[in-house]
Amino acid sequence: MKKIAIWICATALLASCSNEMEKKANEKLQAAREALQQGKYSEAKLQIDSIKILYPKAFDARREGLKIIQEAELKEQQHSLVYLDSMWQVKQKEFENIKKQFVFEKNAEYQNIGNYFWPTQTVEKNLHRSFLRFQVNEQGVMTMTSIYCGGSNIHHIAVKVTAPDGSFAETPASKDSYETTDLGEKIEKADYKLGADGNVMGFIYLNKDKNIRVEYKGERKFVTTMSVTDRQALAGIYELSQLLSSMEEIKKEKKEANLKIEFVTRKMKDSAAKEKEKE
Repeated sequence: MKKIAIWICATALLASCSNEMEKKANEKLQAAREALQQGKYSEAKLQIDSIKILYPKAFDARREGLKIIQEAELKEQQHSLVYLDSMWQVKQKEFENIKKQFVFEKNAEYQNIGNYFWPTQTVEKNLHRSFLRFQVNEQGVMTMTSIYCGGSNIHHIAVKVTAPDGSFAETPASKDSYETTDLGEKIEKADYKLGADGNVMGFIYLNKDKNIRVEYKGERKFVTTMSVTDRQALAGIYELSQLLSSMEEIKKEKKEANLKIEFVTRKMKDSAAKEKEKE
């Protein structure tokens, strides 16, 4: 009899603990539902995560919690998509307002992506001139090209730009350079992409209102000074690059949000189908 009494007490104690656990788990579940209704998606997911950690045997609450997490993730991505769409419209309007300032070039035969130039830096206006040319493609990738024209080669592969106060920036060695000769004139070109240019383009942008000294780094020394129009070209192309890059990032984030929505929606349908099979 004594053993039976102990067993009954133990069973009652376990049942009491189980009921208390379910009660607390359901409180977390309710808090998650309220957070979801208020649009606090991260908080809703945290409440559900805490059920897994604190009450791992509260299986019913955990199953309900999974539904809340899926719904929170879906609403979170849908909300993000609305925000990204509004941001895209703002950027697109800004682009439409300024794109006429630039010259767009694209050869449909061999180019999938076109490039924007500043009007004063098109090829036909700059023959036989040594200068820094700037362009940005439709995806926001900006490139600086150091062009040298002279009677003899200097075999340059990098450039250094210096402001009047002595501050400077220098590119690493170009990974894309070439040389040619046209009617006795030596022509050299070296490309540097924004982000892999030693911050030369950013430096020029910050000093666009100052005289910039340009030194071509090669076997022989060559120094020139950026013209006002070349500095204007850098500023215009640099700002367009920032705009186009931000638009590309929005497109990327929209694509990711749509993929997540598709994934979560599929999971929710699968879960609903499994529940229906059990009924």
